[in-house]
Amino acid sequence: MFDVLMYLFETYVQSELDFMVDQDALTDELTRAGFQKPEIYKALSWLEHLATLHDSDEAPEYIACASDSFRVYASEEMLKLSTECRGFLLFLEQIRVLNCDTREIVIERLMELDSPEIELDDLKWVVMMVLFNLPGGENACHQMEELMFEPESVTIQ
Repeated sequence: MFDVLMYLFETYVQSELDFMVDQDALTDELTRAGFQKPEIYKALSWLEHLATLHDSDEAPEYIACASDSFRVYASEEMLKLSTECRGFLLFLEQIRVLNCDTREIVIERLMELDSPEIELDDLKWVVMMVLFNLPGGENACHQMEELMFEPESVTIQ
């Protein structure tokens, strides 16, 4: 599923091509690209849920957190997200790439991936996908791009 998400992100988002809304045509294209239909359907469902989180007028209950709160991870989250991943999420909050709201969306999307354990690089791409879909998240998305592609040039604000 993650490979399909990456393909879609790189093909449509980063290349700034129009994203097809017709799921049948998109599914056919992804099948021709070599992806299996069950993985395609999981990825499209994952993206739809991400869009739903951003388009909702009412914030989910778990997002109601104070800006100075500290995140305690559930046991399932700790199994899936390594210490390195959790530390990186904290780092992103400290440099204001993420706030408690976007952190929770990222964690929710990570937990929905079908991988038993999340790699740090995969986490970074999920953060990019979340920030890219976030209205007004251009600055945070740009900071994340710098962290991913030019880590030595990042300035902490």
